[in-house]
Amino acid sequence: MPTEILMPALSPTMEEGTLAKWLVKEGDNVSSGDLLAEIETDKATMEFEAVDEGVVGKILIAEGTEGVKVNTPIAVLLEDGESADDIDASTAPKKGDADSHAEPATPKAETSPAKGYGDDAGAAQQAKGGDAAPASSGASGDRVFASPLARRIAADKGLDLSQITGSGPNGRIVKADVESAKPGQKPAAAEAEKAPAAQADKAPVAAPAAPGAQAEQIRKMYADREFEEVKLDGMRRTIAARLTEAKQTIPHFYLRRDIKLDALLKFRSQLNKQLEGRGVKLSVNDFIIKASALALQAVPDANAVWAGDRVLKLKPSDVAVAVAIEGGLFTPVLRDAESRSLSSLSSQMKDLAKRARDKKLAPHEYQGGSFAISNLGMFGIDNFDAVINPPHGAILAVGAGVKKPVVNDAGEIEVATVMSVTLSVDHRVIDGALGAELLKQIAEALENPMMMLA
Repeated sequence: MPTEILMPALSPTMEEGTLAKWLVKEGDNVSSGDLLAEIETDKATMEFEAVDEGVVGKILIAEGTEGVKVNTPIAVLLEDGESADDIDASTAPKKGDADSHAEPATPKAETSPAKGYGDDAGAAQQAKGGDAAPASSGASGDRVFASPLARRIAADKGLDLSQITGSGPNGRIVKADVESAKPGQKPAAAEAEKAPAAQADKAPVAAPAAPGAQAEQIRKMYADREFEEVKLDGMRRTIAARLTEAKQTIPHFYLRRDIKLDALLKFRSQLNKQLEGRGVKLSVNDFIIKASALALQAVPDANAVWAGDRVLKLKPSDVAVAVAIEGGLFTPVLRDAESRSLSSLSSQMKDLAKRARDKKLAPHEYQGGSFAISNLGMFGIDNFDAVINPPHGAILAVGAGVKKPVVNDAGEIEVATVMSVTLSVDHRVIDGALGAELLKQIAEALENPMMMLA
């Protein structure tokens, strides 16, 4: 039977995407791992790889189509000996299926459903709706869903498919599951996906859609006013869902502190003169990243994330930094920031920020981390409270450095450059005294910048 290729979930929050470009055409032979298409998610433009081998029998969704829901059939793959005549007419999308609210095609009960896949072998089970793959029966009589290539490899290795847990959509067994399995065992990759930590990080968050009646009621409220109705794109829906989840489920508390920047600004100026020949220019934000990374090492209990029914304490300091882009924001992650030099952090941050604005980041570059930084000081904001990005334990909101009169250690009034910061903390992960110690360590590093080079 022909195999339906489904719109994949290429990020944990993806619900729909744009089929930007097909990299194959009808009649092309493809193998597992070949690139099929470029897909724009709510975060980035990514390449989609084939899981099975075969011939592209029919392309169902034209390139450039926006709002294609995850698990919607986008093409049909034929096995050896099959032709386009074998493609069931029921697999073709009905008129209007490609619009932003199209539902995946559902096989009829009286017909043999087409096989389907949408994620690669390592992706979490993100697919929605009913089973879309044909199945054989296992020893227990339960239906077993597997790709043709997986069935072939299983037969060669003498494996019982009913004893293998699939990692594809709807639990479908794919090539990688069979290759990593031993007789009577489930693949390690499938077991790993059951870990609470993975579930906490990968679980998609559905944006709560306003009922049509409520939307219409609000429109009527402003019927006598001039307004423009702005349709939400994937990124805005994801941001709305994540922030709603954060404020409804995370018990935030806030710690505030003023930090003197004069020593840091002087030290930064000296370093930038020395690094000028290498084309490196350090920003205040680079120092904040480094100070935060070192503080997480000094207070290891605060280097943690919430994982549903437990707390995960991380060893490295993986620091996320909010980057404003058109229509939303990204939080690329600088991994192992505690062991990186300031110039290395600066170079990587510039690269991540540029690719974030171009929507060219890979998922591993904006997922993870335990701590985030949001800096609005460059916009003249003195102070603000940031919303925690789940599953992070805390986020540091950074305001502008402003000259203010302060009382020095000798009791005299002097003018100093002062930056106001607010640490938003998840009380499930970090208690008040622990959060205060973390913020103290950040402040001491910034007020004594030479410490960051030790």
